[in-house]
Amino acid sequence: MNMKKHLKITGNSNVSWKDAIVKAIAEASKTIDYLSDVKILEQRATIEGDKITEYFVDLDISFTLDLDRKKN
Repeated sequence: MNMKKHLKITGNSNVSWKDAIVKAIAEASKTIDYLSDVKILEQRATIEGDKITEYFVDLDISFTLDLDRKKN
C-alpha cells in the first residue's frame, strides 16, 4: 500500500514566485524524505511603491510514508 502525508509550507523570495517554490522545496527536502508532489495553494506578494519586493507561495507538499521502516 502507498500512503502519503501532506504538509502546508510557505516559501518566500525577493526574485519570483518560481524561485520561492524552488527554494521551499529544496529546504523541505533537507529534512523530509520521499517528497513526491507539490500543489500551489496561493501566491502573494509585498509591494513597495510600484515594485514587488517579496514573493510568497503557500504549498501543499506530499511525501510517501515509509511503512517498512522499523522503530528504534
